[in-house]
Amino acid sequence: MKRKLLLIVALWLTTVFLMAVQKPVFLLYYATEAAQSSWSEWLQVIWHGLKLDMTVAGYITALPILFLILTLWVEVPTRVGRKILNGYLSVIAVVAAIIFSVDLALYEFWGFRLDSTLLIYLAEPKEAMACVDLWSGIRQTLFFGGYAALMIACYRAVVRLYEGVRMWHWVHALVGSFLLVMVAGFDFLSIRGGVGTSVANLSKVCFSPKLFLNHAATNPIFSFLSTLGEQESYADEYPFYDAKTLAENFEQVRGNREYTLPTESLLTTDRPNVVLVVLESFGHTLYAAEEEGRPIMPALQRWSKQGVWFDRFYANSYRTDRGQMSILSGFPAQTKISLMKLTQKCLELPSVARSLGTAGYKTIFAYGGDLNFTDQASYMYATGWQQLIWQKDMAFDAPTSKWGYDDRVVGEWFTDEVIRLSTEKEPFLAGWLTLSSHEPFEVPYDEFVDKRVNATAFTDDCIGKMLDRWAASPAWENLLVVLVADHGTSAFRRGEYTQTEAHRIPMLWVGGAVKEPRVVEAYGSQIDLAATLLAQLGVPHDDFEYSKDMLHPEVKKFAYYTYNEGFCVLDGEHESRWDAPSDQVGEGSTEEQLMFGRTLLQRTYEDIDRR
Repeated sequence: MKRKLLLIVALWLTTVFLMAVQKPVFLLYYATEAAQSSWSEWLQVIWHGLKLDMTVAGYITALPILFLILTLWVEVPTRVGRKILNGYLSVIAVVAAIIFSVDLALYEFWGFRLDSTLLIYLAEPKEAMACVDLWSGIRQTLFFGGYAALMIACYRAVVRLYEGVRMWHWVHALVGSFLLVMVAGFDFLSIRGGVGTSVANLSKVCFSPKLFLNHAATNPIFSFLSTLGEQESYADEYPFYDAKTLAENFEQVRGNREYTLPTESLLTTDRPNVVLVVLESFGHTLYAAEEEGRPIMPALQRWSKQGVWFDRFYANSYRTDRGQMSILSGFPAQTKISLMKLTQKCLELPSVARSLGTAGYKTIFAYGGDLNFTDQASYMYATGWQQLIWQKDMAFDAPTSKWGYDDRVVGEWFTDEVIRLSTEKEPFLAGWLTLSSHEPFEVPYDEFVDKRVNATAFTDDCIGKMLDRWAASPAWENLLVVLVADHGTSAFRRGEYTQTEAHRIPMLWVGGAVKEPRVVEAYGSQIDLAATLLAQLGVPHDDFEYSKDMLHPEVKKFAYYTYNEGFCVLDGEHESRWDAPSDQVGEGSTEEQLMFGRTLLQRTYEDIDRR
């Protein structure tokens, strides 16, 4: 009996140790961020992380406890028992190693520890794997193999403690079962997270105002498993206000309010042909930066002086599917879900395409890859795009990257298509989502050593050539081209993805339909593009509740974005953020802006629940 009790204790302690080992590995992997903190803070990462490490250890130990209770009543020979335990623990080791190695790689791009968001993108494994280059694949495979081998070796040493015996006398079996049930009680407490009123959750490990340190302390296995099956009732996710207060608050932030003054006009006509180009990962951090003494986006910088440049514009999220929906439907991004994947809830969303289609515009959208990824095609057809052209419809005499045809190939075709459409009598809205500036950044271009920088410069070059050709064609006179990024570039220069600069993105309006070059200093975000554009075209936008006309003199100007664990609201004077796991607000936050953010977040989720 002593060996059985010792086995359980050893298994639990070994698992805690194996989970704790992940913390220093994570800190070394992200040494640039870790270097901004002290040794004592690194130790606190390990110490505070033990809370969730013990919870995971409790879950892993639960089945072996039940198995050992069974062996008190049913004879299980030593060899058979060890095989059963080794088999179970080997599966645990493989799953844990997969989660650990994947989380280690994705944190650089996502900025948060692994959760069920991953499953949204694994629904299309081919596209999801397109993010992985050869070196990344090899590196993470080595991490997986090394960690799995360590876990299996440690677990096999523990399992040697198992010793089968002949059938126990019922009295001894009863006493032994009672002792193991007592041990199970302590194991349950580790699963629960202690005896307090608060059960184990991600906020348990939060100890620092530095978000990176809280992330480093988080157990990725717990983070992933704890979010599975979440948010069945979306309306209950963020219950900040009662129904009456929420309605009153929303009246202050809604975009479709009635105003007495007209909006400011930027265009020479209210019926231009509109081209909307969504630029993959074109963050302001890249736009404003130089590499090797040269600008990364010289074409966009040159054209920004020839059109209307929105200088304080922000992405509403950090992923393409969420940013795309904010741009096209004026709908705020969510924290942990992707509304685009909830196809049935997208059917009645407003959209720029539907509004312009009702106004007599032909609508067409192009993408060099697979629009089935994250259910983009279903969403776009449901929201009024009349024609979608993507990789399956294209037959170019050119190789494809992991994501599809590169931006040079599709850009040249798209340039010709816009010129052709401009010869028709019917006005049109033509959209294009670029893809070459997405990891793994494989492009037929060789200007910069850094792969991300080089791929971004490649797309910038393609955009510059496209605009130059349009400007030299008759199509230019009645053309409005809107260039806007789908999200920022948090991984560039290792900036935290919650920082405002990581969400700041370029937006530029150019074309013969633009009156004159100017800079718009008003703060806004992707959800505001719909109302701003439609107002310029004289098209009603009453169905866009969240979208504000950034050029209207009576509209309160502010930007709003969400990330995986909270939101941020900012204008020219203040910046206010709220972090969900710790329920903390950022330094310098104002009550008004926090109310704006909480209202938009709660209203968004209740809106999703109603659909």
